Amino acid sequence: LSFNMVIELVSIQDTLVKTKPTAKNNNLTSLHVDEGFTAKTFYSCIIDDENTKWFLTEIGVVSFDGKKWSTHNKNRKVPTENLKNFVFDISTYGRELWIASPQGVTVTTLPVDARTGAITYYSENSGILSDNVFSVAIGKSPLRWFGTDKGVSAFYNKKWLKNSYQRKYPEGMFRDFPITAMAASHDGDSLYVATNGAGVARLFRNDVDGISGASEYAQWGPIEMPSDKVYSICIAPDGTQWFGTDMGVARHTGYNTLENWTVFNTGNGLVDNFVQAIAVDKKGKLWFGTRAGISVFDGSAWTSFTIKNGLKSNNILCIAIDRNDIVWMGTDKGVTSYKDGKFVNYE
Repeated sequence: LSFNMVIELVSIQDTLVKTKPTAKNNNLTSLHVDEGFTAKTFYSCIIDDENTKWFLTEIGVVSFDGKKWSTHNKNRKVPTENLKNFVFDISTYGRELWIASPQGVTVTTLPVDARTGAITYYSENSGILSDNVFSVAIGKSPLRWFGTDKGVSAFYNKKWLKNSYQRKYPEGMFRDFPITAMAASHDGDSLYVATNGAGVARLFRNDVDGISGASEYAQWGPIEMPSDKVYSICIAPDGTQWFGTDMGVARHTGYNTLENWTVFNTGNGLVDNFVQAIAVDKKGKLWFGTRAGISVFDGSAWTSFTIKNGLKSNNILCIAIDRNDIVWMGTDKGVTSYKDGKFVNYE
């Protein structure tokens, strides 16, 4: 396995930030709602155009429309086991979910019920590189990205794009360092690919409808990534890229690979260094879900919350912000929502 490495070194200074103590209970309220969940672990969440909250769990797809929780495991065409990641999209076919699993990537129209139409793309019926799909991302319509154990595939205008990034990112890289998360840039043509051990790869759709390698963000490169084990990515509305690792968060502004990097960890704000989820709310605050609670960064100061403040669990697996700016957190013990100092735990 070989990588393209640049040996130029740069020095980067951490941004000085204020750190608030963990919020006290007397400023918060916590409400427990017993929904009789059979699902326990909520590890991926998205919000659709109607503000319905969707979650992947160990029993399949679960949704909450604000009044009722529903489990969508009656359709034989929609997988329910070992689901990895999903996204919401609106295409010419209507409102859709794209779901990654070890059997391929399944697209199903909404609502998801026993009669819903669905199709699964896998190596024998499509141009996808592998059946084992870890992640999905939506690019510039109608571009869709799929991260597999053999690399990244892309589907654009009913055509599977040809890969030309092998020299920069060989297939063995994705086998040895599996894809953990993906996020498309706001222009839709670039893709950031997080891996477990090889940092972040950046790909783009080129003018001849292929996929090319653009750059890599890793400790062995000339940048300051806290770790090459990256588990979450968030692209803020201003284009700032946030990468969550097992040793803190890296912030990168602009598109020059070598410049404008800042690292945050428990020494300057985070409640814990293992960052599993990142989201940004309507006020521009960043929410970081870790294995030991959640931390919020407003650009200058940090605030952290744990089970002492109302969280059902400190193990935050996913975060999504809905249209009412309510923060939804999936954990290993149910779902927690937060707004205006109030936690609601659904279990």
